[in-house]
Amino acid sequence: MRGSTGALVGLAVVFATLTPFTLPASAHPISSELSEKFARGAYMEAARDAETAATPDELAFAARSLLAYCMTGTGQPDAAIIDRAERNAEAALKREPGLDEARLQLAIALALKSRPMDAMAAWNSGYGEKGRKLADQVLKSDPSNVYALGFLAVWNIEVQKRGGGMGSWMMGASLDKARNYYAAAANLAPDDIGLHWQYARALVALDAKKYGNEAMNALNRAAAADAGDYLERVMQQRAADLAAALKSDKPAAQKLAEILL
Repeated sequence: MRGSTGALVGLAVVFATLTPFTLPASAHPISSELSEKFARGAYMEAARDAETAATPDELAFAARSLLAYCMTGTGQPDAAIIDRAERNAEAALKREPGLDEARLQLAIALALKSRPMDAMAAWNSGYGEKGRKLADQVLKSDPSNVYALGFLAVWNIEVQKRGGGMGSWMMGASLDKARNYYAAAANLAPDDIGLHWQYARALVALDAKKYGNEAMNALNRAAAADAGDYLERVMQQRAADLAAALKSDKPAAQKLAEILL
């Protein structure tokens, strides 16, 4: 019983520390005005405008904008803004249950919500498992969805880091699965900065010494790509900072990777 309890707590830590994957591009038509605001980083304004329109696509876009605001900040994400993003994604899914972008935004919001929780609160919330199921649902309807593939690549690494061998076995996670998800995503979107950044960050957080070379390959790909908007520029700068740390001080790089989004 003691061993089972320890395993559950370990998995709770997995859920409490899962780092959300980068935000997907909108898969549905959004007005040029909203797209322009998002591109230049006016996330709160874009979210307000999308919430006013209130169609499923706009609500998913509002969630995306709010989460981008959280993920590009320098401090801890604002819980109220994450909750607002969650409500928007859930409202979009209520109106259009098969809307993949809303599923992905909800998965990201849940990952962010779980980060500050203690172990048992995270376990009881079920956020980690729900996030994985949402990503799986996206792949079921769209097997070539780059962002769901990337989310699950990071998810598998994070489970390995936080849950160890037992947690990975219980959750069906592995580094081989992470690599396969990443390879599939990178084949579909070779120049996606967020994809390479998040995969590299997860590897460095897992073990900078053991996986540093593999992570550096992904960081180099992030550096070589053209950043098309504010979010990508932030991710690219973080990739550059982590690459520099990895070259000079692997333990420091690992600590940096653990706190970055």
